[in-house]
Amino acid sequence: MKLIPKEDISAQYDAMRRLRGICSGKKYYIRTFGCQQNEADSERLAGMACEMGMTPTDEPSEASLIIVNTCAVREHAELRALSITGGFKKLKEKDPSLVICVCGCMVTQEHRVDAMKKSYPYVDILIGAGMYFDFPSLLLEHIEKKKRIFASLDPDGAIAEGLPVRRESKTKAWVSVMYGCNNFCTYCVVPYVRGRERSREPDAILEEVKGLVADGCREITLLGQNVNSYGKDLIKDGRGCDFADLVEKICEIDGDFILRFMTSHPKDANRKLIDVMAKSGKCGRPKCARQFHLPLQSGSARVLKAMNRHYTPEEYLELIGYMREKMPGIAISSDIMVGFPGETEEEFEETISMLEKVRFDMIYSFIYSPRELTPAAKMDCQIPDAEKSRRMNRLLEVQNKISYEINLAAVGSRQRVLLEGVSQKSEDMLTGRADSNKLVHIPRTPESEKLIGGFVDVRITGAEPFALFGEPMN
Repeated sequence: MKLIPKEDISAQYDAMRRLRGICSGKKYYIRTFGCQQNEADSERLAGMACEMGMTPTDEPSEASLIIVNTCAVREHAELRALSITGGFKKLKEKDPSLVICVCGCMVTQEHRVDAMKKSYPYVDILIGAGMYFDFPSLLLEHIEKKKRIFASLDPDGAIAEGLPVRRESKTKAWVSVMYGCNNFCTYCVVPYVRGRERSREPDAILEEVKGLVADGCREITLLGQNVNSYGKDLIKDGRGCDFADLVEKICEIDGDFILRFMTSHPKDANRKLIDVMAKSGKCGRPKCARQFHLPLQSGSARVLKAMNRHYTPEEYLELIGYMREKMPGIAISSDIMVGFPGETEEEFEETISMLEKVRFDMIYSFIYSPRELTPAAKMDCQIPDAEKSRRMNRLLEVQNKISYEINLAAVGSRQRVLLEGVSQKSEDMLTGRADSNKLVHIPRTPESEKLIGGFVDVRITGAEPFALFGEPMN
């Protein structure tokens, strides 16, 4: 693991201090696409903007600085980011002093960088996923030298500690524990744009979590492209710990909070981690959520091998069985992909069969999208779009029925919910997340509004496929 030297971090703070004289009182706008790691990166970019004296806005037309944090995992996310960026051209024409920065995974790809340079001349700064820590000095250089800045091709960048963060929530927080991925699934661009696995030092993570809990944070989510690989690089160097050890250490921190993590890989998730989760609620210690997100991707052994996933459906089922043995009632979610090159109808039906065997509480489903640089994009037997859509509809039909049956069985139960705020579904309801990570809606009253930001015991009174409804008990 490489750390950004302290003097380089100090140089960024010096740049932020100098930028206060230029940026103070102005507004910034950030649009984030993609995964939770991107959201965490955007919170750091926001923290740096605030350190420069800027304030956030939800209106791009009010901003003096626009940041588009991009995703490269699926074509749809890239196209949306490009479309949004294209829409900012008119704002730049109205105000030439507006600074537009595009950052993240999409601009860690050389072909995208070349296209942005040529087709988006009004974009001032490009910053790759491994370079965001350099943002203040790059912004200062752009303003002082009045030139476009391209710092986009270092996915294996060193880890930056000590930069400011502006978190979107006071009660929930993302904590990155590692960056990058070594798995090279044949459909996935992440190792190419996020680089190889680099783990943060456990002491730095523990200090960050302690600070968050002391500030009143009630939900901590540990982030990594494959959190189960955490610490392998540190242990190889003769220091550090594995992910199960890290989770156990965090669960020993005093305070009333719940711990989640994502994303896990079935080949690296192990019984040691499950055992740590199972015992983490004893003796009054903060406990791991009784929820596990474990991407399956496909129920076909042949397709999994073609994906380079390194596990079989049988091994996946064995792991799920051990979870349910140790933590009865645990909620299990997954990622499922349809339309991988060469996937036959019979192999798709094997995925449907796995849904019925596992009975996931919820899934995040995706239609396969060819990604440049990946082996799968060059495979024969690409599935027609119409067929991929048909399979997706069938998948959702089966899973929605399962999700509804599971949620319906929860009616009458008592669940602890972290109440977050007014529901997007209706202003007459408040919403939060149960231990299972499911949305729970309760009636909005003057009394229930006082409970926002804390844990509430809720009696479940109703269910939908994607949400529960209830009444507060305290």
